[in-house]
Amino acid sequence: MPSPRALLLGPDRDRPRPDPRLAAPPLCFALVLAAYAIGVFEVAGGVILLAGDATVVGLLAAAALAVRRNGLVASWAAAVAALLGHRVDHYLLGLSGRSLGERIAALLAVDGLAVIGAAALAAGTLGWAAGTAGRLAVVRVRGA
Repeated sequence: MPSPRALLLGPDRDRPRPDPRLAAPPLCFALVLAAYAIGVFEVAGGVILLAGDATVVGLLAAAALAVRRNGLVASWAAAVAALLGHRVDHYLLGLSGRSLGERIAALLAVDGLAVIGAAALAAGTLGWAAGTAGRLAVVRVRGA
């Protein structure tokens, strides 16, 4: 059983290449923001509590990080970044009828950020669990 530190942060890295734990969140944010901004991802309409496409990107990134033996914190950060990408698109680019101050205030509203935090904890944990299970299954199959 891994230590609590390894579970949360993953094992120590001695590799000279960039650490995916640091690269994944900004990439998820940029990917989701760009995809919503250019119309690749769309919101179906109605009241939006959680953006489906952004959540899927966060789940997939969390699973990919888990496959690479990264901890829960990296998975949570990727999920938060993906959901924030949608939120920034919605409030800063999508609400054109409001002033910049009103858009920034809506973006930083505590209730919306709390929903994103809770959703990112759930999506990041589910993605991490799926990625870890997949990695362990591959290890067992290769060992058999």
